[in-house]
Amino acid sequence: MGLYSCDRKRVFESYIKLDDKGWNKDSLVIFHVQLKDTIRNNNLYVNIRNKGTYPYSNLWLFLTIGSPDGAMRTDTVEFTLAEPSGRWKGSGIGGLHDNQILYKKSVFFPHKGLYTFKIKQGMRDNVLPGIRDIGIRIEKTY
Repeated sequence: MGLYSCDRKRVFESYIKLDDKGWNKDSLVIFHVQLKDTIRNNNLYVNIRNKGTYPYSNLWLFLTIGSPDGAMRTDTVEFTLAEPSGRWKGSGIGGLHDNQILYKKSVFFPHKGLYTFKIKQGMRDNVLPGIRDIGIRIEKTY
């Protein structure tokens, strides 16, 4: 029952698998999302799957949202993936840890049409090891 109610909220959710060698600083993860509801607000989540070998406790990302009218908004955001003790946050089996982190609450999409979400890693590594998948989730607020 709980799973069903969570899925009723879902407007969009998808992951993109990153290169096994690591996430290049110049590589963009891009999601194209067709949105039709211009009345209801939405919560935006960033989904991050990291291996236990990820060398940091945090992850800096550059997130850009492009709307159908051509407007673009870019944010620099830090997500914490591990507790100060070193224990990984999120759920996990084996060496893989899954985090769904609230990025923006109660977002209004004013135009129907195709929105583009671009995510780029903002760490100092040219090739960032240990991040396996990046995803986004958009869900309705009630």
